[in-house]
Amino acid sequence: MKNRPPSSGAPSPDAGSNLPPAAAGGDDKARAARKPSAAAARRAEKAAMHAQTTEAVAPTHDPHAAKASYSPEPVMTTTATPTAAALRKDPARADNWKKLPLEQLTDADILAMPDAEYMNDVQLAYFRRKLQALKQDILNNAGETTEHLREDTVVVPDPADRATIEEEHALELRTRDRERKLLKKIEQSLARIDSGDYGYCEETGEPIGVGRLLARPTASLSIEAQQRRELKQKLFGD
Repeated sequence: MKNRPPSSGAPSPDAGSNLPPAAAGGDDKARAARKPSAAAARRAEKAAMHAQTTEAVAPTHDPHAAKASYSPEPVMTTTATPTAAALRKDPARADNWKKLPLEQLTDADILAMPDAEYMNDVQLAYFRRKLQALKQDILNNAGETTEHLREDTVVVPDPADRATIEEEHALELRTRDRERKLLKKIEQSLARIDSGDYGYCEETGEPIGVGRLLARPTASLSIEAQQRRELKQKLFGD
């Protein structure tokens, strides 16, 4: 009995050539069946490109999410009123206006005065003093602005520095313009003190109130009349 050489697991190089023609043809048909056609490959490539394009342009979030979650904050409109501290009356100070000189009286002392003493000589003198001090501050500020403008007349070569100085001047002039309008109201308030009309509403004749006058010495309207005027200006313009 002849000994056969051990066979390895890998086929020999000539194994394919020794196959019968029918077997070789069957392998070619199987490979052709497994290989996709050119048209199918183009369709698959086009589908992949379409999927990538759709994914690129698709939004990554719900476009209505922000709109649904947004809720506008309510707008609060308030009318200028005296502060809470100014509205509190201290009964212990009710008679200070009788005992202290005018120079030592404070806003709390004036506020604590009895309602029956509304706009008596002491209150009128106190508000006159308050208005005159406010007027003097405005005049001092106007003088300082004039000095600043005179000192800064030197030409600055750097355009950036020159623009900064001009912006500061414009802001200061706008502030002085607002104070100029306030100065006119102060003069009108002093005239009402002289005529005995200070502290009373120009439209209704009702008392404006010590608390409102302490917060706004130039007030000429009560809170209700001021609200009506602001509403009318909002509806019909100036």
